[in-house]
Amino acid sequence: MSLITILNAGLATGTILLFAAIGEIFAERAGVLNLGVEGMMLLGAMAGFSTSLATGNVWLGLLAAIAAGGLLSLAHGVVTIHLQADQVVSGLSLTFLGTGLALVFGEGLTGKNPPLVPKFDIPLLGDIPFIGPVFFEGHSLLVYVGYFFAPLAWFYIFRTRPGMHLRAVGEKPEAADTMGINVYRLRYFYVFVGGCLAGLAGATISLSVSPGWYSAQTTSGQGWIAIGLVIFAQWNPLQAALGGYLFGALRRGILDLQGPPMLFGFRNPLFINSNYGFFLQMVPYLLTIVALMIGSRAAARKRLGAPAALGVPYIRGERGL
Repeated sequence: MSLITILNAGLATGTILLFAAIGEIFAERAGVLNLGVEGMMLLGAMAGFSTSLATGNVWLGLLAAIAAGGLLSLAHGVVTIHLQADQVVSGLSLTFLGTGLALVFGEGLTGKNPPLVPKFDIPLLGDIPFIGPVFFEGHSLLVYVGYFFAPLAWFYIFRTRPGMHLRAVGEKPEAADTMGINVYRLRYFYVFVGGCLAGLAGATISLSVSPGWYSAQTTSGQGWIAIGLVIFAQWNPLQAALGGYLFGALRRGILDLQGPPMLFGFRNPLFINSNYGFFLQMVPYLLTIVALMIGSRAAARKRLGAPAALGVPYIRGERGL
């Protein structure tokens, strides 16, 4: 078991959670809770994989994944923003819808080999001891994009005028409406952005980190982990990125702990029997359940810094659509 290997793999796996969690942060910052991340990710993984296979072009596959996640999210937008339906129920329904569509249209894709997102090393930076092998060797383009995406998302939300409008819509939609900000339009837009990033996260699995289409097991519940990560990160993209990478490293470390029982002729002191390894694999999901339990309480959300209008439909005399 190598620390460099664990951290390197953690960055790759964490990129999946980074895209999905930041997409959910955008939606929730606008006041819309979307529990359909898992369904959007699975549909994005299928759409990206099948398009890359059909066209021979992985970039078209990524675009298809982004579009699939974004279009599916609009269904949630219509139900929760226009019709003011319960956001939790709509989000869960979106997960079932996305999963069903992905399984139907993904029939027959198992075992196929489409073009994948290329992997490469960063010259010079990869030669830096320890840091180079962890951050700049053997990663796909999407991992390197993730390095820049999280800081840019943070800067956009907290240091720009559009980001201020986003936070206003999620905190005080009535005040934002009074200032001339179209609350409905912005909520639709950021729900769509969240769906696009969830679709990209799905394609990051099927076309980069764990290439292939494995039916419902492709995402393995990572959409739910991303939702829990948003709460742990207190709706901050930088903290979400750090949490995503830590979760990724944790998952890889658990696999390595189930490595060879003997090491250099001696009993491996870190070896954990695979029968017990299942309990360790439950840890990320248990943490997610805890986060969702905390996030389900309005008082707890307020203490953690959640947007004040999260999950609350905005209603006024005339809809500004």
